[in-house]
Amino acid sequence: MAQPHSERLSAMDLSLLAMEDGRAHMHIGSVSLYDAGPLRATHGGIDIERVLTFAEAQLPKFPRLRQRLAWVPVFGQPVWVDDEHFNLRFHLRHTALPPPGDLRALKRLAGRVFSQEFDRAKPLWGYWFVDGVADDRIAVISKLHHCMADGLAGVALGNLLVGPDPDYRPELAGEWAPRPAPPASRLVLDELRHRVTAPWRLLHAGPVATGERTPVRAPSIGGISALLSNAVHHVSPTPLNVDIGPHRRFDWVRLPFGEVRRIGSDGGGTVNDAVLAIATGALRAYLHRRGEAVEALEFRVVVPVSMRTDAGRSAPGNRVSEMIVRLPLGEPDPRARLRIVTERTRGLKASGQAAAGDRLSQAVELLPAPLVGPIFRRAARSSAANLIVTNVPGPRVPVFLLGARQLETYPMVPLLANQALGIALLSYDGGLFWGFNADWDAIEDLHDLVEDVEAAFAELRSTLDSPGSGE
Repeated sequence: MAQPHSERLSAMDLSLLAMEDGRAHMHIGSVSLYDAGPLRATHGGIDIERVLTFAEAQLPKFPRLRQRLAWVPVFGQPVWVDDEHFNLRFHLRHTALPPPGDLRALKRLAGRVFSQEFDRAKPLWGYWFVDGVADDRIAVISKLHHCMADGLAGVALGNLLVGPDPDYRPELAGEWAPRPAPPASRLVLDELRHRVTAPWRLLHAGPVATGERTPVRAPSIGGISALLSNAVHHVSPTPLNVDIGPHRRFDWVRLPFGEVRRIGSDGGGTVNDAVLAIATGALRAYLHRRGEAVEALEFRVVVPVSMRTDAGRSAPGNRVSEMIVRLPLGEPDPRARLRIVTERTRGLKASGQAAAGDRLSQAVELLPAPLVGPIFRRAARSSAANLIVTNVPGPRVPVFLLGARQLETYPMVPLLANQALGIALLSYDGGLFWGFNADWDAIEDLHDLVEDVEAAFAELRSTLDSPGSGE
């Protein structure tokens, strides 16, 4: 007989549960487009039975996908336990767009899917397979709760169905048997043991590890000071910073990864610096059009920083800190915007701010679970930043689903209670894919911002290519 099994959620994972309130939905996701041909059944639509068989064979690689939440009595601490009623067909769903199946209809469908919160009695993930997309394509809308994974782990979990070998077919594993959940008394004792030993583990925590290519310094007095400074720094109110509702718009754009990387390099920085400079130009144009005096705005963005080692890239859960970057929206010169952004991110990396934030999130483990929710809900509504811009590295080579090539993939980051826009990026197969998640009512003109991003990219590339750009 299988032994009882449970896995404790970290304080950061718990915070992402606690911040969800019916309007701020704490799931991440993506919309991916595929060549439809290899997945067609004889009736012309997606052969969903083949997909289900394939996914079932892959599930043993990702045990978290067959787990649900349970709660420790007295402490209120969530843990993962195997779902004794797991049904794959509940999580893989088949739908279709009405003719002509244009991208506008797909974006509307994605917005509706991203507007719905999960049933917490079941595993917190799902895929929607969408037939009838124009130009002989299908779409896959994926969604999983942020408490299950951060960006890097989310990419790994998203690889349930894709890989670089178009001919890969796993063997179907034997019948799965869920492990029983521990009895309440065992859960209480395990949590009590964790509470007693947590201070010792925090005190003897090893050096900060990060998956960033650019080294992030260990926690320092300067990093802690920068972190505390953010807590008291107030940003300017903008049309992007209102109380959000439950409904979402989703839009996207693809830029050439090599060109964005060249822009960052020409400016003495990184791909992320180029992304932030492009976003600065786009937000400047967008907010100016909405009547904002952009020259006077104190505008900051949260930039998540992975604190994972390479060996832990695919582990479930969250291991992420952040930098808060002040964007120079008042600067009219795109070349100067890139230079300012690069200088500011370089200084933030040197300050150890991200490492200090990571250590602080580990310290939250010392708090009782009922306090974690109110603390993070209050922090989420603070005015330390106007929005999130997150960039996650994806596969550099094409990936396939049962022989169907993935053509495009656009990520989604959730919105906080008073941030009506979130921007997520994913690099894949020569492209840099931007996904824009927005509150339906607050940002009716989301596609105008998407066009502003394209224009800001073109302006920055043209400026750097023009004579005198090396000055």
